[in-house]
Amino acid sequence: MAQSVIDADTGAEQDFVPVKSADRTLDVLEALASGAASLADLAQRLRIPKSSLHSILRTLDHRGWIETNAARSTYSLGLNALLIGSSYVDQDPTVTRTSDIMDRLAADTGETIHLARLEATDVVYLAKRESVHPLRMFSAIGRRLPAHATALGKILLADLPDEKVRTTFPEQLAGTTAHTITSRDALVEHLGDVRRAGYAIDAEEAGLGMRCFAVALPFQFPAKDAISCSAPIARLTPEKEQEIITLLLAAREELSHQFGGRKRTI
Repeated sequence: MAQSVIDADTGAEQDFVPVKSADRTLDVLEALASGAASLADLAQRLRIPKSSLHSILRTLDHRGWIETNAARSTYSLGLNALLIGSSYVDQDPTVTRTSDIMDRLAADTGETIHLARLEATDVVYLAKRESVHPLRMFSAIGRRLPAHATALGKILLADLPDEKVRTTFPEQLAGTTAHTITSRDALVEHLGDVRRAGYAIDAEEAGLGMRCFAVALPFQFPAKDAISCSAPIARLTPEKEQEIITLLLAAREELSHQFGGRKRTI
């Protein structure tokens, strides 16, 4: 199906028709990102004829993008997928810009620090600094989480007009925990509070027992990246929470002074 895109040179709107074989190949890789699958499962899920799909899988296997088990009954992502994904993170300017300040936040708080990017209705982790404590948040680079259920996502959504949020999200939102906002109207109302505060809090909305605090990075507006600090509720006091928020706000201001970019006017 043709999609409307903007020509980079002329600025004119044009119809875009993807190359079928390339489109199918990317569909396979994206499907395998969620876990190993058989030929039959992929064919049914992606609606690709088995003969065509088998050729795609053999090519990806030969190039190291996917791997098969000993019985060749299931396929999973291969080493090249990791290498290319790591290269993306290594070359991302925001990851480079925030590296030192993430190190400092981790040292000052002793808790888990994340850098994430808004991707449609999700946030994707780009970088992480581990907590020094044995009891910590589980996360991984490349992991996706619902934006409406995370402090990282909510602070980035707060940079968008309410109407954009309403057209992006359905009326009913998936609940990760009993504390997650599951109404679009409630989310829009909550984002107003986030804008006024200048930071966002995830109060057990993405995971039980965890609280997360986040600020948007000042490199562009609307912001697309944010940093956060996550800690188990058992280790938090009101004083510790305020300390974390103060450190995050200071980090945002330091990055603004160091690299420029539009400041947030809350």
